[in-house]
Amino acid sequence: MQLLGRGRPLNLLPLGFMSWYPNDADGDALRRVVTEGSDMSQPMIVDFAVAAQDRESAESIAKMAASIGYMTDVVYDEGEDQDRASWTCYCSKSMILTYQTVVEAQRELEDLSRPFNGYSDGWGTLGNGPRSRA
Repeated sequence: MQLLGRGRPLNLLPLGFMSWYPNDADGDALRRVVTEGSDMSQPMIVDFAVAAQDRESAESIAKMAASIGYMTDVVYDEGEDQDRASWTCYCSKSMILTYQTVVEAQRELEDLSRPFNGYSDGWGTLGNGPRSRA
């Protein structure tokens, strides 16, 4: 629902909107996206991290993810401890963000990365609200 406030649209959230999402890490993240001002009915870029054991695995994951519509970026993270260095394939997609789409995308990337000993390692977005335009 939108009302006008000081000459511009003001998005109002229905009472109880916070309970629409489950009480887990994905639900918590979705609630933060909403409270930051994103319009959940409009697409936004979502970045999914997929952990890999080495560069070759990360690049194989990136190739597979790109073939199903993700934009990909392979990054080496040295970390604070050399023994904990890792590779991450970031898989990004423009999507309408719902609990179901987040869970499905993570499952899709988990399944895709498993043959390369990779695993889904979270997600993030800058959203599409006023604070996302930095």
